Amino acid sequence: MSEQYSSGPLAGITVVGLEQAISAPLCTRHLADLGARVIKVEQPGYGDSTRHYDTVVGGMSAHFTWLNHGKESAALDLKDPADLDVLRNLLAAADVLVSNLGPGALDRLGLGVDTLSRDHPRLIIVDISGYGKGGPQDHKRAYDLLIQAEAGSCSITGTPGHPAKPGIPIADIGTALYAYSAVLAALYDRERTGRGAVIPLAMLDTVAEMMGFALNQVLHAGTEPVPVGMGSPMIAPYGAYRTADDQVAVLGTTSDREWRRLAGLIGRPEVADDPRYAHNDDRVRCRAELDEMVGQWCATRSLADVQAEADAAGIGNARLNGVAELAVHPQLGARDRWRAVGTPSGPAPALVPPALAIGWPVRHGSVPALGADTAAIRTEFGTAAHTT
Repeated sequence: MSEQYSSGPLAGITVVGLEQAISAPLCTRHLADLGARVIKVEQPGYGDSTRHYDTVVGGMSAHFTWLNHGKESAALDLKDPADLDVLRNLLAAADVLVSNLGPGALDRLGLGVDTLSRDHPRLIIVDISGYGKGGPQDHKRAYDLLIQAEAGSCSITGTPGHPAKPGIPIADIGTALYAYSAVLAALYDRERTGRGAVIPLAMLDTVAEMMGFALNQVLHAGTEPVPVGMGSPMIAPYGAYRTADDQVAVLGTTSDREWRRLAGLIGRPEVADDPRYAHNDDRVRCRAELDEMVGQWCATRSLADVQAEADAAGIGNARLNGVAELAVHPQLGARDRWRAVGTPSGPAPALVPPALAIGWPVRHGSVPALGADTAAIRTEFGTAAHTT
């Protein structure tokens, strides 16, 4: 095994990604971050669709660079029997398969999950789909926006009458993280039982789980949450407020105790014990008037003063940043949250993975060009006669 795959808690684990877009690639990238060898199987000549979104990272797309460093790329034509044999041999040697191909794609290749689990009982198979198998929508293609629309998350984002998709792809990312955690659990379980696992994972199920508090409100109170823009339908006061220096402070309360502290902070101690605002559900009903109180207080102070006074009072607060501010955020810089990863055009900055135990090495893998490792993969898992 090369030095590239000789360290990290998942060293020695081989992962095959029959993957595209975000959900499966983010899962396998996190496995690569922990030291797994990840072999990404792509369509020759085109590859993962996210390769072509833009060219901002030295000719590579922002999405692809984010999702695919630390992997090998094998451009295999799975309609070619020889390349399909390479994939079969690769799966026979692999520990994990993560796939998010379109509905029925694995079955059409003769690689359905039932067949794979029968032929490779130690293989851990993650089969990501939009809607899961069974039910009237299992045939449908699924993208992040479509699933968020189906699962209701857009209806509680934005403002009344103006639903909005969250700016980050929560259906894709949430599914990726569920897949990642399930793979780690399955690897642990295999150590005890010697058996792999089949893990069907539907994006709709992921977002439905994330909607748990809103579902409970509908199921138990019969009322739909009302979107409130920069805030929470379930908590008040809690939102974004313009300051005297034309910045935006974000602050609020998450408990009755915090509400009393906030009332003192904004110079309104008389409302701290007002029965109209006694509990959070009371305050939600009075959201507009409470937002006006907090907004008037913020409007007389600079952002720095708002944050200093809120910190002193024990009230959580933040500044509304753009992505440009995140890129130079002092907290990330001070904590060494950046690393350099390789790309075909040179090193590029990337964040250190969020979940690393103290002492685990940080993987600095490269983003592969399309098919960069095809020849080596064919040599290792195919026949010497089948060359590029």
